[in-house]
Amino acid sequence: MSEQSDFPLPEITPLTEPYWKALSEGRLTFQRCGSCGAAWLPARAECARCLGDELGWETASGRGRLVSWVVYHHAFHKAFAQRLPYNVAIVELEEGPRLITNIVNPQAGLAVDRPVQLVIEQEHGVALARFRVV
Repeated sequence: MSEQSDFPLPEITPLTEPYWKALSEGRLTFQRCGSCGAAWLPARAECARCLGDELGWETASGRGRLVSWVVYHHAFHKAFAQRLPYNVAIVELEEGPRLITNIVNPQAGLAVDRPVQLVIEQEHGVALARFRVV
């Protein structure tokens, strides 16, 4: 098998399609509850706070802060073996939602609460939300 076919791609469903479409257009979006105002990622069919179904999509500013990270020295999946070492981070957007992502410039120094900025990168035909330390 080629690396392309071995790469784990996201499963795009009717629920997650607005997120992936927005990324392909250069925007990071998240869901917000129209009843209680909670905001989250990834997409879900009901609000985790109030179980409401008045859900809408909003565009994020792209600014956030680094909450946590881990640096892998052994590949979790064989498609990532050529990237070692690589990081997986949790970023909190200034609008509130958190997402699992990568920091594209870890050499700038990873530290809790470091400000980060969205960088949308294409990989295997899919737009992905990544961040750089600013």
